[in-house]
Amino acid sequence: MPLKTCTVAYATPARQWLWTVSLAGEGTVGDAIEQARALAAGLDIPWDGETGIFGEFCTRAAVPRDGDRIEIYRALSQDPKVSRRARAAAGKAAGGRASARPPTSSPKTR
Repeated sequence: MPLKTCTVAYATPARQWLWTVSLAGEGTVGDAIEQARALAAGLDIPWDGETGIFGEFCTRAAVPRDGDRIEIYRALSQDPKVSRRARAAAGKAAGGRASARPPTSSPKTR
């Protein structure tokens, strides 16, 4: 059975790690992650986190294709809605933000 090559990726805001692994034809995402884990001995990576292939969530039982990028996702540090509300409140406290659009005239006032 031919081997396929995949890349396992994990990233933080400061750094990205990539490991190239070889899988048998029916090798799974879980198999690829275990190979990457062996290559990255000693790194503090959440190996049991959510996974995906090219940005699409998948299970560890999924069978990747040759050349796929398998991603290990980390938990969000803050709820995006909470973060956006905090930024909006900070903008209001700083005097608001001027509109980037110039005022438009309606066809009726021309």
